[in-house]
Amino acid sequence: MADGLKRYGPPVALALLILAVGAAMLVGWQRYNRDYVVSVEDDGSAVTKIIAERISGASALRVSRLNGTIQSTAQDVRGFGLLKSDQVVKMPYSVDYFVDLSGLSARDLEWNPNTRTLIVNAPDVRPDTPNVDESRRTLVRTNGVFVTRQAGEELSRRPSAHAQARAMASSRSPERMAQAREYGRAAVAKIMGAPLAAIGYGDARVLVTFPPERRDTNRERWDVTTPINEVLANRQPQR
Repeated sequence: MADGLKRYGPPVALALLILAVGAAMLVGWQRYNRDYVVSVEDDGSAVTKIIAERISGASALRVSRLNGTIQSTAQDVRGFGLLKSDQVVKMPYSVDYFVDLSGLSARDLEWNPNTRTLIVNAPDVRPDTPNVDESRRTLVRTNGVFVTRQAGEELSRRPSAHAQARAMASSRSPERMAQAREYGRAAVAKIMGAPLAAIGYGDARVLVTFPPERRDTNRERWDVTTPINEVLANRQPQR
């Protein structure tokens, strides 16, 4: 990059440097304003408002949702161990599971003409970030002789962080992932079965596999001989 700037001379290089620094400062200010600056009314009182939002498209298919209630605890010690406080919180949470179909191609679809079975080598089910609903807390119990403002803030933050981590670990447990894959298998099979029925293969079976299952050496028993894109290409002139 330095060699490229030398070709344009010092004035252009300086201007580009100023623009780069200015862009970095602008991004930094926007993030600071979003996260730390308090929006207020004309009288100076804080106001509830949307600070920043963004909508984006998604190609992931939601296949299941885990719901539950979590209990989270936190402790705080201050004043050389003299000020001890703790908090117990109960609140609901949910975790959505997705299968990203954006990268699925003809190479991931295989056709067994003998058994009229479509094998879909799908990407693995992915659990989303847990949604811990603090607005629906059913229990908040704080203990301590004297809870300072700083301790109260920490006791409010730590249970949420602990609950988030615990819910994430639970959603990724082998048992939950196995259950989510079963729901994902049914959802993907339904989607892939529709075009088969439309071209006259309504009685075809759709077999959905996920990466952990494809490590099974017994997968050779499926005896796949025809890629699905060839099946569709050969079928098209008959319609």
